[in-house]
Amino acid sequence: MSAMAMDLVKRALYRSGLLGLYHRIRNRRQLTVVMFHRVLAEGDPRWSSCDPDYTLDAGLLERCLDFFRRHYNVVSSDEVLAARRHGNSLPDRALLVTFDDGWADNHAHALPRLRAAGMPALLFTVADVVDRDAPFFQEQLVAGFRLGRLRVPALASALADMGHALPEAPADTLDGLRTIIAALEALGPAERGRVLAPFIDAMGDGMRQMVTRSELRELAEGGVAIGVHGKTHVPMTRAEDLDAELAAARTIVGNHLDAAAPTTLSYPHGRYDDTVLARTRDAGYELAFTSDPVMNAADDRPSWLLGRLGFEQSGVVDGSGRFRPDFLALYLFRAPRKRLAA
Repeated sequence: MSAMAMDLVKRALYRSGLLGLYHRIRNRRQLTVVMFHRVLAEGDPRWSSCDPDYTLDAGLLERCLDFFRRHYNVVSSDEVLAARRHGNSLPDRALLVTFDDGWADNHAHALPRLRAAGMPALLFTVADVVDRDAPFFQEQLVAGFRLGRLRVPALASALADMGHALPEAPADTLDGLRTIIAALEALGPAERGRVLAPFIDAMGDGMRQMVTRSELRELAEGGVAIGVHGKTHVPMTRAEDLDAELAAARTIVGNHLDAAAPTTLSYPHGRYDDTVLARTRDAGYELAFTSDPVMNAADDRPSWLLGRLGFEQSGVVDGSGRFRPDFLALYLFRAPRKRLAA
């Protein structure tokens, strides 16, 4: 079948209501958790330097929220916690909206759109980024590259000079930069710092990127519950101090909010293992969210360990940049169903 014919089939399946009917039957007792990161309007000066793979246009977020309203019953994290604690029944086709990291643009662009839609959400913030301007080193590299200040061959050469030569020279493209970033992520903080030292002035865009304490509180007051995304954003399977990433991070975020320590957590980079899972529960978390791309059974009490479905902007628009609800439906409605833990 040609690409044009396949495109017409996708549109027809959605517009006919067949995809919606399939979803209402197949996913009636499933909890879908969707995962976003950054939300920016094209007029925002940070748009030209952000990582496009983790950024959604604010107008497209509105379209996604409208899609969720049409096909799901959007729930809050408090409702999921109540179902977990007390066996309260979640509505059919329940959906929870989540955001990772703690970006200032979640306050500037996502919060007003969530309020306008009357939808709750859950934001997981890295404890140490609150009131910090600079983003993570990965995003600083992307910003420097997109602004023309960094080149991939120079970064690859710096890695080689420190004894970490890559098997093949990556292209001087954003995909090539992601190869560099993956190699840097495998290094310890001190060694990574030595590799990046010559490029510090070229990294980032000089703008404030991360959420402030006052913005975090306004998000919480506006219906966005606050959870924890670790202390430093290091993958917890590689954390030198797992207690700091779990227990200390809870305390820090609670202090930022002047409230009780949060009981929800999402794993940075989606990484976890059996040790991390056990320590998560020991640290007092009641719900932990992964990046495992699955829907979660909601027949009984939902699991304390929940999968999430994330998607890039490129996955919900066509070649002309138009929002395609059929793309989103085909992705979300057919996702695997799995209970990750008891």
